[in-house]
Amino acid sequence: MGNSEMQAYRPCASPRRRRSAVRAALLPLALVLGGVCAVAHGPSLAQEPFRVYPSFEGASAEAPLPADYDVPGELVIGRLMYPPARGGFFGGGNWRNGNASWTDDYPRGDRTLVGMLRRFTRINVRAVEQPINLEIDNDVNYWPFMVVGLASPWDLTDEMAATLREYLLRGGFLFCDSFFDSRDWAVFQQNLKKVFPDRPIINLTDDHPIFNIVFDLPNMSSVQIPNWNSLIRGGGGYIGDGAVPYWRGVEDDEGRLMMLIAFNNDVMDGWQWADDPRYPSEQANLSLQLGVNVVMYAMTH
Repeated sequence: MGNSEMQAYRPCASPRRRRSAVRAALLPLALVLGGVCAVAHGPSLAQEPFRVYPSFEGASAEAPLPADYDVPGELVIGRLMYPPARGGFFGGGNWRNGNASWTDDYPRGDRTLVGMLRRFTRINVRAVEQPINLEIDNDVNYWPFMVVGLASPWDLTDEMAATLREYLLRGGFLFCDSFFDSRDWAVFQQNLKKVFPDRPIINLTDDHPIFNIVFDLPNMSSVQIPNWNSLIRGGGGYIGDGAVPYWRGVEDDEGRLMMLIAFNNDVMDGWQWADDPRYPSEQANLSLQLGVNVVMYAMTH
């Protein structure tokens, strides 16, 4: 999404915060690419080409292919592909071909985040996202930052879990989003135990740097980014045990956050629907500002 399209939901950032965003983005290139250096290993294999898969959300998640889609960038937004548990197929067939739960908010949400990063930082971000299949040997190690949408039904094989664990421990970052209520949490946590059997899941507080590295987001730990479907049904968000937001994570031995887990939140819906007047502008702004913070934290830690 180009800057002209971003005008419709221009985030409310003070000049001080914008200057901070610029300063943060002026880090040496070696530091910006630190994640790549940290996770690259094994034989020198060609990275997978860019491709687009159908989203189970259909036209509402589609996005035009930018003219500069094939121009390389210093940073690429990775999109984790995964085999879903029962109920995670929406178009039938094979999850490797799209139409599965991993395509939630894809590709429109990913490209909206790219537009935000291009506008508020000086990182050279590629115009399009990169679908990443953990089954493909070594490919994940080319992409230091990944998002995973509708994270609750992911059903990783033991081999995929081991690959993801090594990727994260060597410097990669994963942002898990778009799932609600205790039943979703139980399924998500069961699979996360395959990745990190013994590492605790922590609750983040408002003073965590991921909430203020570029944009200051006070009280973020108590904010819920709403799900689109719950909004259009006439509610303000989920009810019951899906109503209380939790911002969680998993750290490495040095205290670096390797995963941000937005439970009872739908941050990527904020990206996907940010230019729709029916989606609350305040939450859309927060979702985009948070996205910038998450990427900058991942690239500098």
